[in-house]
Amino acid sequence: MAPMLRLYEDTLSNLADPVGLPPVQRIIFVVHGAATIGGSVVSDGEVWHGETKAVLAPGVGGVTAWRFELATESTGDAPLFAVGIRSQLKLAARLDTLREGELLMRGDSVRFPPGGCAYLHCHQGPGIRCLIDGGIRIDTEGRSTSYGPGGAWYEPGPAPVFAQAAADRPSRFIRVLILPRTLLGKSSIQYVNEDDKAKPKSQQYRVFVDTPITCNPAD
Repeated sequence: MAPMLRLYEDTLSNLADPVGLPPVQRIIFVVHGAATIGGSVVSDGEVWHGETKAVLAPGVGGVTAWRFELATESTGDAPLFAVGIRSQLKLAARLDTLREGELLMRGDSVRFPPGGCAYLHCHQGPGIRCLIDGGIRIDTEGRSTSYGPGGAWYEPGPAPVFAQAAADRPSRFIRVLILPRTLLGKSSIQYVNEDDKAKPKSQQYRVFVDTPITCNPAD
Protein backbone atom coordinates (compact mmCIF):
# COMPACT_ATOMS: atom_id res chain seq x y z
CA MET A 1 0.00 0.00 0.00
CA ALA A 2 1.11 3.58 -0.63
CA PRO A 3 2.48 5.46 2.39
CA MET A 4 0.35 8.25 3.87
CA LEU A 5 1.56 11.52 5.34
CA ARG A 6 -0.86 13.06 7.84
CA LEU A 7 -0.87 16.32 9.77
CA TYR A 8 -2.81 16.67 13.02
CA GLU A 9 -3.30 19.67 15.27
CA ASP A 10 -3.37 18.61 18.93
CA THR A 11 -4.36 21.02 21.70
CA LEU A 12 -3.97 19.71 25.26
CA SER A 13 -4.95 21.63 28.38
CA ASN A 14 -2.64 21.46 31.38
CA LEU A 15 -5.16 19.09 33.04
CA ALA A 16 -5.19 16.57 30.18
CA ASP A 17 -3.81 13.14 31.01
CA PRO A 18 -0.68 12.01 29.16
CA VAL A 19 -1.52 10.11 25.97
CA GLY A 20 0.32 7.30 24.23
CA LEU A 21 1.39 7.63 20.61
CA PRO A 22 1.72 4.49 18.47
CA PRO A 23 4.97 3.58 16.68
CA VAL A 24 5.20 5.49 13.39
CA GLN A 25 7.71 7.89 11.86
CA ARG A 26 6.68 11.18 13.44
CA ILE A 27 7.72 14.84 13.68
CA ILE A 28 5.95 17.06 16.24
CA PHE A 29 6.30 20.85 16.05
CA VAL A 30 5.23 22.79 19.16
CA VAL A 31 3.24 25.81 18.00
CA HIS A 32 2.68 27.23 21.49
CA GLY A 33 3.19 26.08 25.06
CA ALA A 34 5.28 23.11 26.08
CA ALA A 35 5.03 19.34 26.37
CA THR A 36 7.06 16.35 27.42
CA ILE A 37 7.32 13.93 24.48
CA GLY A 38 9.15 10.64 24.81
CA GLY A 39 10.81 11.97 27.97
CA SER A 40 12.07 15.21 26.37
CA VAL A 41 10.70 18.68 27.12
CA VAL A 42 9.76 20.51 23.91
CA SER A 43 8.73 24.19 23.92
CA ASP A 44 7.53 26.92 21.52
CA GLY A 45 9.11 26.56 18.09
CA GLU A 46 10.93 23.32 18.93
CA VAL A 47 10.58 19.91 17.30
CA TRP A 48 10.56 16.29 18.44
CA HIS A 49 11.17 13.31 16.16
CA GLY A 50 10.76 9.61 16.81
CA GLU A 51 9.54 6.32 15.35
CA THR A 52 8.75 4.20 18.42
CA LYS A 53 5.95 4.40 20.97
CA ALA A 54 6.01 7.64 22.96
CA VAL A 55 4.00 9.44 25.63
CA LEU A 56 2.83 13.02 25.08
CA ALA A 57 2.17 15.03 28.26
CA PRO A 58 1.19 18.73 28.33
CA GLY A 59 3.24 21.32 30.20
CA VAL A 60 1.92 23.54 33.01
CA GLY A 61 0.38 25.97 30.48
CA GLY A 62 -0.88 23.32 28.06
CA VAL A 63 0.30 22.91 24.49
CA THR A 64 -0.75 23.16 20.86
CA ALA A 65 1.31 21.05 18.49
CA TRP A 66 1.37 20.01 14.83
CA ARG A 67 1.93 16.27 14.54
CA PHE A 68 3.21 14.96 11.19
CA GLU A 69 3.02 11.18 10.81
CA LEU A 70 4.18 8.82 8.07
CA ALA A 71 2.26 5.55 8.01
CA THR A 72 0.75 3.00 5.68
CA GLU A 73 -2.74 3.52 4.24
CA SER A 74 -4.06 0.71 6.44
CA THR A 75 -2.94 2.46 9.65
CA GLY A 76 -6.01 4.72 9.55
CA ASP A 77 -6.71 8.12 11.04
CA ALA A 78 -5.25 8.72 14.52
CA PRO A 79 -6.58 11.82 16.32
CA LEU A 80 -6.15 11.85 20.11
CA PHE A 81 -9.22 11.18 22.25
CA ALA A 82 -9.22 12.14 25.94
CA VAL A 83 -10.68 14.72 28.32
CA GLY A 84 -8.93 18.06 27.92
CA ILE A 85 -7.71 17.31 24.39
CA ARG A 86 -8.88 18.74 21.07
CA SER A 87 -7.34 16.85 18.15
CA GLN A 88 -8.11 17.16 14.46
CA LEU A 89 -6.73 15.92 11.17
CA LYS A 90 -5.68 19.00 9.20
CA LEU A 91 -4.49 17.24 6.04
CA ALA A 92 -3.71 13.76 4.74
CA ALA A 93 -2.00 12.80 1.48
CA ARG A 94 -1.13 9.51 -0.19
CA LEU A 95 2.47 9.69 -1.35
CA ASP A 96 2.11 8.39 -4.89
CA THR A 97 5.13 10.38 -6.12
CA LEU A 98 7.74 8.85 -3.81
CA ARG A 99 10.90 7.88 -5.65
CA GLU A 100 12.27 4.35 -5.51
CA GLY A 101 15.06 3.58 -3.10
CA GLU A 102 16.11 4.66 0.36
CA LEU A 103 14.37 7.66 1.89
CA LEU A 104 14.77 10.39 4.47
CA MET A 105 12.28 12.48 6.46
CA ARG A 106 13.02 16.20 6.67
CA GLY A 107 11.31 18.70 8.94
CA ASP A 108 12.18 22.35 8.40
CA SER A 109 10.80 25.87 8.28
CA VAL A 110 10.83 28.31 5.37
CA ARG A 111 10.78 32.03 6.13
CA PHE A 112 10.07 34.94 3.74
CA PRO A 113 10.51 38.68 4.26
CA PRO A 114 7.53 40.90 3.38
CA GLY A 115 6.86 40.51 -0.35
CA GLY A 116 9.32 37.64 -0.77
CA CYS A 117 8.72 34.84 -3.25
CA ALA A 118 9.99 31.44 -4.29
CA TYR A 119 10.50 31.37 -8.05
CA LEU A 120 8.86 28.62 -10.08
CA HIS A 121 10.31 25.39 -8.75
CA CYS A 122 9.68 21.76 -7.90
CA HIS A 123 11.00 19.37 -5.24
CA GLN A 124 12.45 15.87 -5.36
CA GLY A 125 9.81 14.44 -3.06
CA PRO A 126 6.32 15.08 -1.63
CA GLY A 127 5.46 16.93 1.55
CA ILE A 128 2.93 18.82 3.67
CA ARG A 129 3.32 22.49 4.62
CA CYS A 130 1.52 24.49 7.30
CA LEU A 131 1.73 28.28 7.61
CA ILE A 132 2.59 29.58 11.06
CA ASP A 133 3.15 33.31 10.39
CA GLY A 134 2.02 35.85 7.81
CA GLY A 135 0.31 34.85 4.56
CA ILE A 136 1.24 33.08 1.36
CA ARG A 137 -0.20 32.38 -2.09
CA ILE A 138 0.64 29.11 -3.79
CA ASP A 139 0.33 28.91 -7.59
CA THR A 140 0.47 25.39 -9.06
CA GLU A 141 -1.19 23.36 -11.81
CA GLY A 142 -3.28 26.31 -13.01
CA ARG A 143 -4.74 27.33 -9.66
CA SER A 144 -3.87 29.89 -6.98
CA THR A 145 -4.65 29.38 -3.27
CA SER A 146 -4.00 31.84 -0.45
CA TYR A 147 -3.30 30.63 3.08
CA GLY A 148 -3.31 32.34 6.47
CA PRO A 149 -1.80 31.06 9.74
CA GLY A 150 -2.83 27.46 10.34
CA GLY A 151 -3.51 26.81 6.64
CA ALA A 152 -2.03 23.54 5.36
CA TRP A 153 -1.33 22.30 1.84
CA TYR A 154 0.31 19.38 0.07
CA GLU A 155 2.85 19.49 -2.73
CA PRO A 156 3.54 16.22 -4.58
CA GLY A 157 7.04 17.31 -5.62
CA PRO A 158 7.20 17.13 -9.42
CA ALA A 159 4.48 19.77 -10.07
CA PRO A 160 6.02 23.27 -10.50
CA VAL A 161 5.08 25.77 -7.78
CA PHE A 162 5.40 29.55 -7.42
CA ALA A 163 5.04 30.96 -3.88
CA GLN A 164 4.27 34.63 -3.13
CA ALA A 165 4.46 35.76 0.49
CA ALA A 166 2.36 38.56 2.00
CA ALA A 167 3.55 42.06 1.15
CA ASP A 168 3.03 43.64 4.57
CA ARG A 169 4.59 41.20 7.04
CA PRO A 170 7.09 38.32 7.31
CA SER A 171 5.76 34.85 6.57
CA ARG A 172 6.89 31.38 7.61
CA PHE A 173 5.68 27.83 7.15
CA ILE A 174 6.59 24.49 8.71
CA ARG A 175 7.26 21.66 6.28
CA VAL A 176 7.79 17.90 6.33
CA LEU A 177 9.19 16.27 3.19
CA ILE A 178 9.89 12.64 2.26
CA LEU A 179 12.96 12.67 0.02
CA PRO A 180 15.56 10.37 -1.57
CA ARG A 181 18.24 9.59 1.01
CA THR A 182 20.90 10.91 -1.37
CA LEU A 183 19.64 14.41 -0.45
CA LEU A 184 20.65 14.06 3.21
CA GLY A 185 22.00 17.48 4.16
CA LYS A 186 21.26 18.89 0.68
CA SER A 187 18.55 21.13 -0.77
CA SER A 188 15.65 19.43 -2.57
CA ILE A 189 14.59 22.47 -4.62
CA GLN A 190 14.95 22.56 -8.42
CA TYR A 191 14.18 25.78 -10.31
CA VAL A 192 12.22 25.40 -13.53
CA ASN A 193 13.52 28.46 -15.40
CA GLU A 194 17.24 28.72 -16.03
CA ASP A 195 17.22 32.51 -15.45
CA ASP A 196 15.86 32.08 -11.90
CA LYS A 197 18.74 29.90 -10.73
CA ALA A 198 21.16 32.84 -10.48
CA LYS A 199 18.69 35.33 -8.97
CA PRO A 200 19.00 36.24 -5.25
CA LYS A 201 16.61 34.14 -3.17
CA SER A 202 14.54 35.72 -0.42
CA GLN A 203 13.56 32.55 1.48
CA GLN A 204 15.54 31.31 4.48
CA TYR A 205 15.54 27.75 5.78
CA ARG A 206 15.94 26.18 9.20
CA VAL A 207 16.27 22.40 9.29
CA PHE A 208 14.98 20.70 12.46
CA VAL A 209 15.14 17.04 11.42
CA ASP A 210 16.93 15.33 8.52
CA THR A 211 17.01 11.61 9.14
CA PRO A 212 17.00 8.33 7.18
CA ILE A 213 13.74 6.36 7.44
CA THR A 214 11.73 3.47 6.11
CA CYS A 215 8.14 4.00 4.94
CA ASN A 216 6.67 1.40 7.23
CA PRO A 217 5.67 2.12 10.85
CA ALA A 218 8.09 0.81 13.40
CA ASP A 219 7.21 -2.50 15.08
